Amino acid sequence: MIRYEVIEGRREVVAVLREIVPVYAEVYAEPPYHAGAEDVERFRAWYLSRAARYGLRIVRAHDGGELIGVALGHVLPLDTRVHLLSGFGTTGRTLALNELFVRKPWRRQGVGRRLHDEFLDVPGVERATLTARPEAEPAQAAYRAWGWRKVGRTQPLADGPVYDLMVKDLSSGRVAARGSSWGRLGQGRYASAEDRGKHADLPGYGSYPD
Repeated sequence: MIRYEVIEGRREVVAVLREIVPVYAEVYAEPPYHAGAEDVERFRAWYLSRAARYGLRIVRAHDGGELIGVALGHVLPLDTRVHLLSGFGTTGRTLALNELFVRKPWRRQGVGRRLHDEFLDVPGVERATLTARPEAEPAQAAYRAWGWRKVGRTQPLADGPVYDLMVKDLSSGRVAARGSSWGRLGQGRYASAEDRGKHADLPGYGSYPD
């Protein structure tokens, strides 16, 4: 049976990094990402930095005792450049979905969608943002189906890849994630997640959401 868990709080988030890193490395070693040891270490450093500076929201999925998928990110500061690029202005809270990945044997079983919905189910957030590699077709198709829309492109690193910038409006409805403790509180909102938050503030590669 697949179990989903939301983790927040600096100590708790740092404690699960050791479990997340091997799964991250496994998933992103696949094309089109071809992530190597340097990329994995960059992710580790980014994770610890953001956990300390902003706090992270982690949603993880286990099948038995095995970690099979993760969604993670954080609320952006109000002056983050993504607000301007997305056309939303600079008011309200924006939730950045930095990473969403599922291990290959568990894809196309709804795990990615459940992680996505649980992650976005946060009270008081007006929109969500993410970035995705244009050539990551499975991820792109999933995000479109889940209500994200492309608003532009961004290149966080001068020598790095270009990403599609996507947004999802969360102010127009609620995320009633199945089985979500946040959903049961009755305050979650469903966002337009096409802004994967990939600026100098937000690393990531795209992902294998499902």
